[in-house]
Amino acid sequence: MRIPLSVLDLAPIARGETVSSSIAASVALARSAEEHGYRRVWYAEHHNMPTIASSATSVLISHVGAQTSTIRLGSGGVMLPNHSPLTIAEQFGTLEAMYPGRIDLGLGRAPGSDQNTMYALRRDPGSAENFPQDVLELQAYLAGQTRVPGVDAIPGKGSRVPLFVLGSSLFGAHLAAALGLPYAFASHFAPQALEAAVATYRAEFKPSAQLEEPHVIAGVNVVAADTEGAAKESLQAVRRNLAIGLFGRGRSFTDAEADLLLEQGAGHHVHSMLTHTAVGTPPQVAEFLERFRAQADADELIVAHQSPTTEGRLRSVALTAEAMESVSV
Repeated sequence: MRIPLSVLDLAPIARGETVSSSIAASVALARSAEEHGYRRVWYAEHHNMPTIASSATSVLISHVGAQTSTIRLGSGGVMLPNHSPLTIAEQFGTLEAMYPGRIDLGLGRAPGSDQNTMYALRRDPGSAENFPQDVLELQAYLAGQTRVPGVDAIPGKGSRVPLFVLGSSLFGAHLAAALGLPYAFASHFAPQALEAAVATYRAEFKPSAQLEEPHVIAGVNVVAADTEGAAKESLQAVRRNLAIGLFGRGRSFTDAEADLLLEQGAGHHVHSMLTHTAVGTPPQVAEFLERFRAQADADELIVAHQSPTTEGRLRSVALTAEAMESVSV
């Protein structure tokens, strides 16, 4: 592809589906992405969310790795405040030993959960404040240059799994620039600070052993289908699911009830989250993504294929790849 594309897979559990079927869908999605030339597939750590099956991120990566051959796999991201740096170094060092040259480690600062879930994870609510120091400690384990005397990550020591800083604010931009790491912006659901964060990162970037020049990955939603009508229908189903997940308080909703929820205020929030969403046929998607890449000043786009069914996501993966073959850099 002329514009490098990757996939962000939230391993969604659709209505009527199971965790097992969701994981099988993630395998199918990664295989399709590999077949169609995508660069990487990332999985996001979320907890206590009934519609997402990617909480045990490293386990899911391992499973998908065994059923793919070449595509890079990683976290988008591991929420480092939920873990010790040593544990993550060991997990991703193990993955790198199993799938050499194919593993990425994207790191987020948010806990990815609410206060009760943080308690269940046995995490200190203030642990996010140590994020920069924890990133450095993790990086040192992976480089074989431990910052904790007498403690090495085994597996992990010397594996140099590449790190990526994820963010949706200027904090991550400053940190990624200072450490000379790639920066991935979560514009697929938090678009507000995109341009400012990328500009800050590029202006402040300092080369490192991992990266000589800045590298920006921008998140974008895509609903590609064979007809514009089918794409818009899928988008409406996605909007309903988001409204139910965010404001449904655990209740079951019919489509009509979900539409009412959107009309009563959830719609504004959902619309804001989906600001950067390409919807339509391949030419329409290609036009949107080319324009978005320029707006985001991105070196790579990571796509969340948002169709509500596995079949729809697989079709979106294929159509988007075909559309982007003809797009110039």
